[in-house]
Amino acid sequence: MRFPVLDQDDLGKTCPVCRATTTTVEGPYEEYEIKKSQAGSDNTGIEVLLDNIRSIYNVGAFFRTADGAGIRRIHLCGLTPTPANSRLAKTALGAQDAVAWTYNRNGLVAAQNLNNSGYRLWALEGGEKSLPLNMVDQDISDPPIVLVIGNEISGVDPGILNLCERIIHIPMYGVKSSLNAAVSFGIAAYTLCFSNHHQHSRLPG
Repeated sequence: MRFPVLDQDDLGKTCPVCRATTTTVEGPYEEYEIKKSQAGSDNTGIEVLLDNIRSIYNVGAFFRTADGAGIRRIHLCGLTPTPANSRLAKTALGAQDAVAWTYNRNGLVAAQNLNNSGYRLWALEGGEKSLPLNMVDQDISDPPIVLVIGNEISGVDPGILNLCERIIHIPMYGVKSSLNAAVSFGIAAYTLCFSNHHQHSRLPG
């Protein structure tokens, strides 16, 4: 068996399958990193509201994706775990300390407050009124948009859904009708944030 290990990484001392002592056959493995974008996270007007997300590992993944995409803030609501739970760091990998977040026990109240403050709420949800993500990604403009993600099983709270300006979904071409919540968020977040950066880069001045 052959597998790459970073230099000075203790994980390379034993085989991950049989636990036997390993032998180095080539030089140190080079770590390949992506340089940070020049755009910076301060230039995106996208925020996220997570309401009643049950999986702590999904929430950690949300934080890591939010950091990478340049999400400005995460609003955690209801049952959604917060970074106060140390297990969240397993998938967030430090992003929980880099992305601003708030917590509200009542997601509807949080959504109402954001709506009253001029935020545009967009729900990532299915249904007859839902539009494919690729049909709305050019409608990104100020005031800031809050992407709403609901419970992994029951979806977005109907009360919050009624406050949303738009309902969007990721088109599905297979036998399944939905993706994992964290995967769906990753697709939507990068699509919306990229469109936001692109539109602002074309503005005069």
